[in-house]
Amino acid sequence: MFFFCFILTILFINIQNLYFYKMNKISIFASGNGSNAENIIVYFSKSKIVKVALILTNNSKALVINKANKYNIPILILKKDEFNNQDIILEILKNFQISFIVLAGFLLKVPSFLISKFKDSIINIHPSLLPKHGGEGMYGDKVHESVLKNRELISGITVHFVDEFYDHGEIISQKTFKIEDNDTIETVKNKVKRLEKKYFPIIIESILVKL
Repeated sequence: MFFFCFILTILFINIQNLYFYKMNKISIFASGNGSNAENIIVYFSKSKIVKVALILTNNSKALVINKANKYNIPILILKKDEFNNQDIILEILKNFQISFIVLAGFLLKVPSFLISKFKDSIINIHPSLLPKHGGEGMYGDKVHESVLKNRELISGITVHFVDEFYDHGEIISQKTFKIEDNDTIETVKNKVKRLEKKYFPIIIESILVKL
């Protein structure tokens, strides 16, 4: 009798979980090697509230394609004009039931129609403490070079909502590290990567649990 009641309790809890947890299907937009994309995929692989349902890239040679295939995540490669075509991109996101978009090293500017459609549901990660060292053309080693050239005492990462301007939307979270006298572009880059790996998926999760 006890065992039967225990089984019923477990079934009830599982049914409650299915009912109360909303599954957020997210899409990751990436143009490069996909280290952040892979980290996000792994982090949410067993989640009850978040599923990486689609990876989209504008670069047919991007290593993120290999990461998507490794984890059996659907991957789409779109040319710039296709990405900026409202009918094409919105239909794709609708078909995959995407409710949230994560930019992870995505180099194309997000069109205004997509920002309007996904208001407060598109975020980006930038490898510096915005508003410093951001804007058009500021990505990768260019950011770290600028940080060192300006003799910053600290740097870090910024996760922010996306608006019509590069690296400009409302800041959600920033994490920092100290710049040492002997730091180089490579060492700063590695410090940034460690922060991205530790915090980016957690920040995404903290946003989605509120939706």
